[in-house]
Amino acid sequence: MTVRTRLPAAARREQILDATKALAVERGFHAVSIDAVARAAGISRPIVYDHFRDLRGLLDALIERETVRSREQLAAVLPGDVEPGDLRGALHDALRRYLHAAQADPDTWRLVLMPPEGAPELMRERIAAGREEAIAQLAQTVGPQLSGVADRELLVRMLSTLSDEAVRLLLTRPGDYPPERLLAGARWMIDRLLRG
Repeated sequence: MTVRTRLPAAARREQILDATKALAVERGFHAVSIDAVARAAGISRPIVYDHFRDLRGLLDALIERETVRSREQLAAVLPGDVEPGDLRGALHDALRRYLHAAQADPDTWRLVLMPPEGAPELMRERIAAGREEAIAQLAQTVGPQLSGVADRELLVRMLSTLSDEAVRLLLTRPGDYPPERLLAGARWMIDRLLRG
């Protein structure tokens, strides 16, 4: 006879959100339903409803959790105070940390950088807002080091795009684009972007 242990409410909620996230990443948001989530989590539908009033509430909770996670991870990744003359090194280290964060939590970054089919509008809005927040933080951090650059805003956006594309390549084609290759390529591009 198998003895089932009852999970604390917070742990059960995380289990349900994890199952929802896995379904969305693997099959797209159109495949997410209360039934599918319950099956994936190995629980009954009423347990899902005990924690989330309906599918919309479940998806909103997932989006909120993943928004918080990605923003916390980005805050830890973005360069802090940059010493004069060390911008290239700071950007390289930030990309290395970003790649590591994506490897440690690939499904969150798949949702953020490659929203699956049927992604709710709320998710797209949160992603866009998070991207603008990260770009603003990057501009504030590296802006003082870009005194010789004619269009600082454009350069910061290009650096952000370079980083995001490196993470996408790592997540979708890790055999072709391991971190070492991405970091070497980024170093070359950053050197040329910042030259002069």
